Amino acid sequence: MSAARRTDLALLLLLSLLWGASYALIRVAVETIPPLTLVAVRVTIATVLLQLLLARQGSALPRDPVLWRRFAIQAAMNGILPFSLIAWGEQRIDSGLAGVLNSTTPIFVFLFARLWTRQEPATLRQLGGTLLGLAGIIAIVGPTALRAGLSGDVLAQAAVVAATICYAVAVLFGRNFAGLPAIVPAAGSTAVSALVMVPLALVIERPWELPMPSAASILALLALGTCSTAGAFVVYFRLLGSLGSVGTASVAYLRAAVSVGIGVLFLGEVPSWRTAGGLALVLVGVAAMTLPFKPRAFRFRSILARVPPPTV
Repeated sequence: MSAARRTDLALLLLLSLLWGASYALIRVAVETIPPLTLVAVRVTIATVLLQLLLARQGSALPRDPVLWRRFAIQAAMNGILPFSLIAWGEQRIDSGLAGVLNSTTPIFVFLFARLWTRQEPATLRQLGGTLLGLAGIIAIVGPTALRAGLSGDVLAQAAVVAATICYAVAVLFGRNFAGLPAIVPAAGSTAVSALVMVPLALVIERPWELPMPSAASILALLALGTCSTAGAFVVYFRLLGSLGSVGTASVAYLRAAVSVGIGVLFLGEVPSWRTAGGLALVLVGVAAMTLPFKPRAFRFRSILARVPPPTV
């Protein structure tokens, strides 16, 4: 294995860790920081760091109003809505469970791509994988959820699934930025997210009137903004240049396991058998959708390149 490939694999694992850890960081942060304020600070930190990176590269965001409208749509689907939904949901559910539910992004991308673009006919194996993934969500949320009503944990789980759907839309819409350096739509969308979330948090949550957050929540928020948002984007850009979609695609397989593992090791979370079974169904479903049909055609790179990138 070449040195360049070893570096790419190391960055691949790092990206999985950064995005997988975000759920535990959110879980700690929302203990004393309300969701909208958390998201506002998170995207503001990421915006500042990405703008500094742009300046260091000697470039700046374009002024084309068409691009800024696209930045706004991407910000809504890839930041404002999903970040807020996940932060609100993790006030009530474990970080590992949130990570498992959010790992189903490729399944929704597959469904939406067939409904909207209809570029390729779906195979029976892909349809079977989609059904398995959806069955995994049902297994996690619980087959009695509809009878019990959307309240408490069920509503929080539904919020995380809604965030997953937002990410799927963002993946498809992100194709509109083809030809641009990857950092440009990232920096533009985080800037729009900050412009929306900061006044929203000030008006709705009035954070200056709230008790002082705990040191653990503040540290978790700083790590979330610097490492799991801005830092993860930097690693993501590097992998896009060297491996295409391989880095982000691999996270579809690794992120859920990382989030569950961190929750168990550092937060004392104990996944239920239902969560473990649902995770197994989701992973088998995603694999069925992406693995080559013929075993002899197995190629790690070709497998991962087929999976759309999830985002945290």
